[in-house]
Amino acid sequence: MSTNKVHNAYIRAQLPKLHRSLMDIVGVINRPERDAAMLEAAGLNLERALFPLIVLVGQLEPIGVVDLAGRVGRDYTTVSRQIARLEQLGLVTRHPGTADRRVREARITPLGRQATDAVDRARAAMAVSLFRDWSVGDFDRLTALMSKLADGMAAMGDAGSNR
Repeated sequence: MSTNKVHNAYIRAQLPKLHRSLMDIVGVINRPERDAAMLEAAGLNLERALFPLIVLVGQLEPIGVVDLAGRVGRDYTTVSRQIARLEQLGLVTRHPGTADRRVREARITPLGRQATDAVDRARAAMAVSLFRDWSVGDFDRLTALMSKLADGMAAMGDAGSNR
C-alpha cells in the first residue's frame, strides 16, 4: 500500500475526533453566556447580537455587509440592520466600498476601537487563565497549527465547508 493511501486512511480514521473537537470549540464560542461574560469583563453595555459584528469590523475593516453576514452566519438584511444600530451607537461608520461603490463597507470609529480594545483586554485575561498550565512550546504549537488549519480552510473556500 502506498504511503499516500496509509496517510489518507489515517486522516479518515482520526477525522471524527478532530471534527468533534472543532464542533466543541465552536459550541463554546457561540454560547450566549460566553459573549455576555466577555462584554461584562470588557465593561461594555452592548446588545449581545452586536458583539461579534463589532469585533469582526474591528479586525477586518473595511468589510462589506454581505461578507460580514456570511462570516457570522446571518442573513444580510439582519446584519445590515445590526450594523445600522452600531452606527447609531457611534461604534462604526458605513461608506461606499473602495473597489465597488455599490457595496457598503463598515469601518470602526475611535469609540468603536475603544470598545474592541476593551474586548481584546478581556479576551487576553481569559486566555491567560485558560492557558496558564500550558508550556510555551505547547502554546506555540497550538498557535502554529491553528493558523495552518485556518489558512487551509480559507484556501478551500466555501467548497470545503463541512458541518
